[in-house]
Amino acid sequence: MFKIAVDEKTYLQLLEEHHAEELFAKVEQNRRYLRTWLPWLDRNTTVEDTRAFIRASLGQFASRNGFSCGLWHGSALAGVVGLHAVDWANRKSGIGYWVGESDQGRGLVSRACSVLLDHLFGELGLNCVEIACAPGNRRSCAIPERLGFIREGVLRKREWLYDHFEDHVVYSMLADEWQARGAAKG
Repeated sequence: MFKIAVDEKTYLQLLEEHHAEELFAKVEQNRRYLRTWLPWLDRNTTVEDTRAFIRASLGQFASRNGFSCGLWHGSALAGVVGLHAVDWANRKSGIGYWVGESDQGRGLVSRACSVLLDHLFGELGLNCVEIACAPGNRRSCAIPERLGFIREGVLRKREWLYDHFEDHVVYSMLADEWQARGAAKG
């Protein structure tokens, strides 16, 4: 089982099928809020849809082509943090995340992304990690900014979001930049 401690109360754990009910309940509790920024909610309307998502994620993990982790704080699921498909030839990928509305503002995702970046640049040997966010999603954009990512630019009308296209701000972090950041803190 893949599990990374974030702090004494918080951890990332690979989503497994037995998490489907808890994950679906979290999505249901936050469906209206999440719909503002995430395009997949109409494809996830049952526990079985969530279970299928988890199975697909487990397949990605088994083939070393990304994964999805639950973000737990205490005993409660707060959201999901994942690694998108990996371009191994260029050693790059992207991170995606969401947390429930009531779980925001506590730094959970920033801390989770920080420990995940240690893993991605260390154990996996990636060279570049990107994070893409809708420009209007200030809380989401604040995470790569807080972590020292470089804002690369805006990809116009990048994603269809139910009834309109949404731009994406793309941020990137390189392995040597992340290591230098850690050394400066150390």
